[in-house]
Amino acid sequence: METCARTLPQKGRILEKTGLCNQITFGRYVRQGRKLGVDPKLLIQDLQFNKVPVRVYQPKATSDGRRRALIFFHGGGWVFGSLDTYEKVCRYLSRESVSVVVSVQYRLAPEHKYPDAYEDCLNATIHFMKNAEHYGVDPANITVCGDSAGGNLAAAVSQTLAGRSELPSLRAQVLIYPGLQALDFNLPSYQQNRGVPLLFRERAAFFALQYLNGHALHMQEVLEGSHIPPDMRLKYRKWVSPDHIPQKFKVRGVKPRKSTDFIAEVYETVKRFCEPNLCPLLAEDAVVQQLPQSFILTCEYDVLRDDGLLYKKRLEDNGVPVTWYHLEDGFHGIISLYDYCGLSFPSGKRGLDSVVNFLKSL
Repeated sequence: METCARTLPQKGRILEKTGLCNQITFGRYVRQGRKLGVDPKLLIQDLQFNKVPVRVYQPKATSDGRRRALIFFHGGGWVFGSLDTYEKVCRYLSRESVSVVVSVQYRLAPEHKYPDAYEDCLNATIHFMKNAEHYGVDPANITVCGDSAGGNLAAAVSQTLAGRSELPSLRAQVLIYPGLQALDFNLPSYQQNRGVPLLFRERAAFFALQYLNGHALHMQEVLEGSHIPPDMRLKYRKWVSPDHIPQKFKVRGVKPRKSTDFIAEVYETVKRFCEPNLCPLLAEDAVVQQLPQSFILTCEYDVLRDDGLLYKKRLEDNGVPVTWYHLEDGFHGIISLYDYCGLSFPSGKRGLDSVVNFLKSL
């Protein structure tokens, strides 16, 4: 697994240098998934919500009342992923939780930069909320969910909809190892897991820059922390700091962060990293206080672990009920590998079942 994860980006770079294709095109090819056959327990339809492609999974079994619904935003660094890539995951969630699941195919970077993916997810969610009864769904029991970059999008959509009186409130948000900030790529989890598949530290910055700007220029400066002004770093330290990470997560391989010189020209190219719709961890308390019941899944061997831990603290500090599930033996992307090409990871199945159990409790 580790060898495969390391060689795929290398093969992509080789193909890019030879002119055969770029590394993102190659990555999409190997992650594209495949069409599955008919599921005897689900009605599956490909539709469009506000011109956004979606796939709707509806349990065929009769129901005594309106069902709950889950709106799912896939992971893939805002660059990879499709409805087919997450077909098995979405079928499992729909079958096991007996929920209507809406999988959203948002536009991908670098062709479509921020905020296109966020806007697609928001527009599809609003459309479904306004038309939930058409799918036999209780408008008061709709949850947004996503993994990795999809977790980022779910958090951003949830914040945007908080306090919107013209729509029903979201029932919950489910954030599976979400990426929630791009201010500090030297948090303990980034140091400890910098070379752990499936998401390396450098790739996390690469994806964030592709989503923001459509390219990965200044990646090294961003990794070193030269992209954030000192006064702004101080302002956000109350939310983004190793000080807020429980000590037990800082035991293995953590060094104090070295100070770096601020580079104003780099900041000018990435200053939108400070927008909550891109980095939800930076939302003001007034917004966070209005968020729905939350579920956060983190993995020990994941550079994004601390993003989840920091957001958990912010939610709890603002009185939002949080269910936290931590996979001690989990790594980034493990949920997306459910029944993937014959692979099976027991901890990934546990994580997926923890989501199902949370949904059934709503």
